[in-house]
This record gives sequence, structure tokens and C-alpha cells, in this order.
Amino acid sequence: MTTTAMNTVLTSMPNLKVRRIGVLTGGGDCPGLNAVIRAITKTAIYQHNVRVFGIEDGYLGLIEGRVGELSSMHVSGILTRGGTILGSNNKVSPTHYFTGYDENNQPRIENRTNDCLRTVEEHQLDALVVVGGDGTMTCTAPLIEAGVPCVGVPKTIDNDIVGTDITFGFITASDTATRCLDRLHSTAASHHRVMVCEIMGRNAGWLALHSGIASGADVILIPEIPFEIDAICDFVLSRQSHGRGFSIVACAEGARPAGGQQIVATRDETSPEPVRLGGIGEHVATLIKERAKIETRFNVLGHIVRGGDPVPRDRVLASLFGHRAMDMLMAGHVNQIVVMRDGKLGAAGILNVANKQRTVPMDEPLLDVARSVRTCLGDRSTY
Repeated sequence: MTTTAMNTVLTSMPNLKVRRIGVLTGGGDCPGLNAVIRAITKTAIYQHNVRVFGIEDGYLGLIEGRVGELSSMHVSGILTRGGTILGSNNKVSPTHYFTGYDENNQPRIENRTNDCLRTVEEHQLDALVVVGGDGTMTCTAPLIEAGVPCVGVPKTIDNDIVGTDITFGFITASDTATRCLDRLHSTAASHHRVMVCEIMGRNAGWLALHSGIASGADVILIPEIPFEIDAICDFVLSRQSHGRGFSIVACAEGARPAGGQQIVATRDETSPEPVRLGGIGEHVATLIKERAKIETRFNVLGHIVRGGDPVPRDRVLASLFGHRAMDMLMAGHVNQIVVMRDGKLGAAGILNVANKQRTVPMDEPLLDVARSVRTCLGDRSTY
């Protein structure tokens, strides 16, 4: 979308009449999705007398017309549950619908925006509440362009949505990753090993940085700071020489060596986001073992950090976001996403955050915290 087109998108519709809304959860799942579905549904029904319709499996359900009304009973008791009762999907968008392979074994991709609009019309939905990350907000763009009022709610374990300091799901994922790193300490100490733990986060290092600091990891590798393997090896050897016979390495899946590239585990050309990162943890472990001559093991947390019940803070944050989304919608503040800045709720244009990622800036205070306690960040800044 051009800048001119972005500027012409309406963000204020004071005369918008909202009687029926659709809710979908797109992208990868995370703890707190059910909490936000509950908050949206109950606020809509009890406070605004608005009917709520759940859309199954993200944009796939919107394309295929799989929509059902949600009552207060449907969302009763789901606050504490992980996952999403609506289901999710991160391989489909209105403009990217995989229908099979052609004679050259290339994926056939169709634009199904009109099917989405048909579903909205058939169910007489006055607006959509879209819960997701930057990819989901990007998928929302063609609907906004077509005139469907939308409000976004930010969720992702990666904490990488531009415009908000925090996303729900991140806090629980950080807690899970921290507890896993904690458990590696005892086995690493017992066997005098280096333990490398690969942690999700895509191109942002927030999850590895937070869980690494919280667990007291000795080395934290994030995408924003390309690492030098020799600096890492010298650091763990220095620890050994000072009587610390083990080291824990928290390694973001998007970390990369200086002058090198991220490691891509697989590519799925049928998906709007084809790149699947993975393998850097094993790579780093192998290099440490070969160069430092220290017994080294690697672990990949993978989707473990997505699962489980949300911690209380995520339940509260998701509830705040869901409630604010309904307030924005009823006030006619549309095509915006709920954000949290400096501890206060606000809003940002969906199209201004779509297809962007909030990475760790070099002036992030946690980087100074890590260095001050002599945590290696993959470079020689701690020496």
C-alpha cells in the first residue's frame, strides 16, 4: 500500500453502528488468546449489547465462511486456558490462499479477499476484531482497504510489534523459557558442560534476552548483535579457568554470526511467511565443542514456549487489551491496534505497524544490565 493510500484510510467513524462483530485469532498461538476472546465477548454482550461471532482458524475461517455466534457461556471458564478456542492459522491470508500445485510443481496461490468480504456480508458483521501479530495485521490490510472497519489486538510471544512496549503471550513465554534455562543449570554443572538453548523469537531478541537475564545465562545471543564465535569460546574458557566448569548459552533462533546469515531450517512456499528459522543452537554448540574443546550439548525449546496456561499478568494484560478494543470500536476508533506505551493504553494505526518488527535497540537498558553482570552478548563488550 502506498503512503497516500495509508493516509486516506479512515481511523475515525463516529457514526459507525456496531451491532454484530466478528473475532478471529490469527498467526501462531500463544497464552492469553482465550483471555482476550473472553474479554471481547463479555464486554460486547454485557456492556454494549453487541452480538459476537467467532471466526474459526483465523483468516482461513473467514475465507471459508466458518463462523459461529459466541455467547457468554461459550467463553465462561476459558480465562486460564492456553491456546485459543477459535483455532488459529499462520499459512493463509486474504491475498494468499494455497490451492495446490501446478504442472511445474509450483504452488498455486489465489487472492480470496472477495470470499472474506462475502463472509462479512453474509453474517452482517459491522466490524472485525483481529487478534494477532505483525503478520496478522498485514493480512488485515486488504479488508481495511475494502472498507471493513477493524480493530487489532497485539499478541505474540516475540514481543516484536511496532508501537507497543508489550504484547500478551510474551510474559508467559518468557516465564516458560526461563524455567527451562533454570533446569539446564543443574545438569550443566553436574557434567561440566556448555549447554546451548535455542529459543524462539524470529528476528527479535526480546525473548532470549529476557529469559537469559532472568535465568542468569552466561551467554545471550540475539539477532541484533551478530556474534563472534571466538569471543564466545574465549569467554567460556575464561569461566572454566576461574573455577566455573559450565556455561549456559541462551540463543535466539534468529541469531547469526558476524558477517554471516541466519540459519533457515525450512521454507514453506505455500505460506505468506515462508521462512522458518532454526538450527543456530546446534551450530553454535558444534563450534564451541570443536574450537574450545569443551563438552557441549544443545536444546531447542521450540513450540514449548508457546504452550501452557497464561501467567496472571498475561491474563490481566489480555483482558485489558480486549476491553479496550471494544471501547475503541464502539467509539468509532477503527483500523487501529491497541498498544501499551509507558504503562498506558493507547492506539496505533494497523497499517503503520503491519509488516514491521520491533527489534531490540542498541540503547535497550537490559543490554547494559547484561554486560554489567559480565554476561557475554557474543561480542567482546564484556572484556
